[in-house]
Amino acid sequence: MEHQSIYLTPDIKLSCYEDKFFKSDITFDHHMLIWFISGQTKIVQAEGTYLFNKGDIFLIPRHQLATIINYPKDGLPHKTVVMHLTKEWLQRYYAKLDVKPQVTKVPKLRYYNNHPLLESCLSSLIPYFDMKELPDHIADLKITEAVTILRSIDKDIDTMLANFEEPGKIDLAEYMERNFMYNMPIEKFGYLTGRSLTTFKRDFKKVFNATPQKWLTQKRLELAHYQFVEKKMKPIDVCYEVGFENLSHFSFAFKKQFGYAPSELLAEHRRG
Repeated sequence: MEHQSIYLTPDIKLSCYEDKFFKSDITFDHHMLIWFISGQTKIVQAEGTYLFNKGDIFLIPRHQLATIINYPKDGLPHKTVVMHLTKEWLQRYYAKLDVKPQVTKVPKLRYYNNHPLLESCLSSLIPYFDMKELPDHIADLKITEAVTILRSIDKDIDTMLANFEEPGKIDLAEYMERNFMYNMPIEKFGYLTGRSLTTFKRDFKKVFNATPQKWLTQKRLELAHYQFVEKKMKPIDVCYEVGFENLSHFSFAFKKQFGYAPSELLAEHRRG
């Protein structure tokens, strides 16, 4: 896989994937505003699956788990302009405003289609990528412009951007049932549920009477079985969407769990 990122500043970059596709299970430390120049991205989250194409603009909230799958399209690479809206920058921005947002429980991905104001703001960064540098004061102005536009076109955006709380201790069973399909380190699951690694493992054992890895594998394979039977999905798509990193490992684990390979299950249902 050939991937190139050109950073104008630590918070503004041009990202390009030339290869067939790139997949990652990830949670972002900062909100990310993304504009598509070319290519396609599928984002799988607990509440649904999103598909983005050329011209689309969306905002991914921080600390929310997602499976990201990037593809080239129409002979063009997957290319995006990415702007990180960091907690530190937003705290400075909102310190000047009298804003007391009502905090929502789970912030969701926000989609802005190809909104002309946001597109104009983000596309204006393109010439700077050829220069490979952006003066700090201009970078700050561009991020300020983007956030100002977001606040003018999305009246609820402050509930996300002005919330500076870190994850607190939350209901472990509910969280894991919603997010088991993401292939994240156990330490990250602990952080996102407001627990140390030791506390996470102890609480997990109490709730599920199993180790995290054993339970996660079981749940992912059960979801994969459902996807095959009810949605007739292809093994390669199911593999990545339920949290496995490669098809051969997924097929081996699936056959070990159920006694038959994904291809055998699909063939049986086609005959039925």
